[in-house]
Amino acid sequence: MLHMRDVWVNWFEGEENSYNVCEFFEWKKSDRIELLDQVAVVRITDTLLDYIENTLQELPEELLADVYKQSFIRQKNERSALEYCFIATNGTRALIVDTLGYHTPIRKSRMVPRQEEQLRKLVEEHPVSDYYMDYLECDKQYHMLSPEPHLMHGLVRREKQLKQLLFMAFDQLYCQAELAELRYWYTEWAPHKYHEIQLMSFDEAWDGLFNDIKHGWSKRHESYCQSMIKGQPFFEKLWELQQPQEKKKTKR
Repeated sequence: MLHMRDVWVNWFEGEENSYNVCEFFEWKKSDRIELLDQVAVVRITDTLLDYIENTLQELPEELLADVYKQSFIRQKNERSALEYCFIATNGTRALIVDTLGYHTPIRKSRMVPRQEEQLRKLVEEHPVSDYYMDYLECDKQYHMLSPEPHLMHGLVRREKQLKQLLFMAFDQLYCQAELAELRYWYTEWAPHKYHEIQLMSFDEAWDGLFNDIKHGWSKRHESYCQSMIKGQPFFEKLWELQQPQEKKKTKR
């Protein structure tokens, strides 16, 4: 079993999509960065790495057995074993995983670039462990609250968070809105389609609005999102968390 020492991690918990496990250059000062004393390393197939990155489903039993209590964290001069924590790599990409004692990849972290390069050299001559999983080929299901990766492509961390907030507001709109309200919000986005929108059914208006707005991200998207969530405390709190620190200080 290969190991790495003194590995920095920034855990993203409960994330089933790889685009929400941020790369090092998007880590924030407010993130809780930890230092792992020792971490087990497994070289796996591209397919298994994709699976671990993009699901919260059970990991191969053989993999769990191999990494069991092979990783450690030091806290207050005490070295404690982590039940199932490991670095998974296909030789080029890497992901640090901690199951918190379960059999699913609950916490995930990217690596510091310098350590990722060290990892590549470490596994360069090491064979791939081909762990068997009879459910590995399960189809990934994307939906409004778990958007397809191409809808997040090219966006930075803040933009992805705000876009997911907008989709949460959309999901609520779809579930709760009457036709008149849906037409209103579509018209707010596309005023030049006003007369066309007034003749649309609920499903036509919904499909039109979502298809018009789902690609990319811009200042217009941001302004539209802010308007949609106004007066909804939970959404407004999520919005506030994504605002730059300078704006927060000014507001106070």
